[in-house]
Amino acid sequence: MSLMRPMAAVILCLGLAACSYAPTSAASSGSSISSSPAPATVSIALSWTPNTDYTGLYVAESKGYFADQGITVKILPYGSTAPETLISRGLADFGFSYQAGTAYAHASGADVVSVFAPDQKGTYAIGVRADRSDITRPKDLDGKIYAGFGTPDEGPELTYVIKQDGGKGEFRTVTLNTSAYEALYAGKADFTIPVVTWEGVEAGLVGKPMKTFALTDYGFPDQYSVLVASSQKFLSANPEIARRFLAGLTKGYQYAADNPTDAATIMVESNPGVFTNPDLVTKSQQLLASGGYLKDANGQVGRQDPQMWTKYGSFLFTNGLLTDGSGSKLTSEPDWTSYYTNDYLPPGS
Repeated sequence: MSLMRPMAAVILCLGLAACSYAPTSAASSGSSISSSPAPATVSIALSWTPNTDYTGLYVAESKGYFADQGITVKILPYGSTAPETLISRGLADFGFSYQAGTAYAHASGADVVSVFAPDQKGTYAIGVRADRSDITRPKDLDGKIYAGFGTPDEGPELTYVIKQDGGKGEFRTVTLNTSAYEALYAGKADFTIPVVTWEGVEAGLVGKPMKTFALTDYGFPDQYSVLVASSQKFLSANPEIARRFLAGLTKGYQYAADNPTDAATIMVESNPGVFTNPDLVTKSQQLLASGGYLKDANGQVGRQDPQMWTKYGSFLFTNGLLTDGSGSKLTSEPDWTSYYTNDYLPPGS
């Protein structure tokens, strides 16, 4: 959740990051999905501390959906090394990412490919204090202070939206060292980019509400604010294990979408002592389910839309945000189909 965005600074140092996780050995790629699948262990790295981005993962674990596939899942907690780095180095089989993060890594030559979309639309928005009567629309942000995480896409994204609303797109930027709503109420900034399904909910619960402006309301292309990625090396060597893992994961996210309150309870119980306010988890999961974030037009979860990859990817490329392994800007737009795949999702997904 802007939870995801801080990882981008680490992603840009893919070749230099030091990793502390031990690799997970997978079972033979010759196994197949059956009533008695060959057992395998799969690792997945979190991109932040537990939150409702991961609910489907914990549901699948709790309800035995992975066990039904013969899969034992090792969850790697959030650490100082980006999941994209762990994936590309073979130190995690899967990991949570987001569209820009996956694009940065893949463009730089890292072996990272997105395989599952927990959310079917973006959860980012521009947020300001709810009591700011002087800010009623994005063009009012001209000359104001933005608190962000320093990722390359933030500035061009905000400039685009403000200009689309008739403004100049001129603002000053400071780096966040606290939550989005805390920065606003502490007077450190005038606006920020929270995750509406988590920080937006939390802000209301603690009495520091925000009003938000959806990026897509101003012509900005929608983006995947959370993805699950793997490496082509792992997928090619273990195609059936990947399919079995994603079958369990899909079932977990489908349950979370259909039963948000129960899923939230599972999330809290699976992470004892983590959530000081379990009501945040429940309200967040309910918003994800009721707000159309989890299911596509067919009522399914997980599948990635080629148009979302193309349109948002084009934004990243056009603004010179994608660089190769030597740090040079890409000179031709990538083939976005190499950045993601739906091939390992269960039939009908």
